[in-house]
Amino acid sequence: MRLLLDTHALLWWFTDDARLSTKARALIGDADNEILVSAASAWEIATKHRLGKLEEAAEAVIRFEELVAADGFTHLPVSYRHGLRAGTYHAAHRDPFDRMLAAQAEIESLPLLTLDPAFKQFEITTIW
Repeated sequence: MRLLLDTHALLWWFTDDARLSTKARALIGDADNEILVSAASAWEIATKHRLGKLEEAAEAVIRFEELVAADGFTHLPVSYRHGLRAGTYHAAHRDPFDRMLAAQAEIESLPLLTLDPAFKQFEITTIW
């Protein structure tokens, strides 16, 4: 199974945070699954860290590529198709990071591993 991680799921995996659900932890840890990490998550982590909203993410900012590779995850770049879809959603949700993750999940036919109920506004499958 191929799965796209929401940013909080990625950070909680990196830090072994108890808020990561048992199901999410099992899916991420299953070697048979391909876990994708969006470039939008790197952007979100770096932006929120710079703004002081994710002070605990300093290591993730500095070592992002290394941490993703160490877990065997796959980087998912942002394409123009993702950008166009994220920008054309009629959903009222304004968070640009969420809109991009939703677009990537939709276009790439990936379930999004997320706790965030805001993604119910988009035409995607979520798992938690």
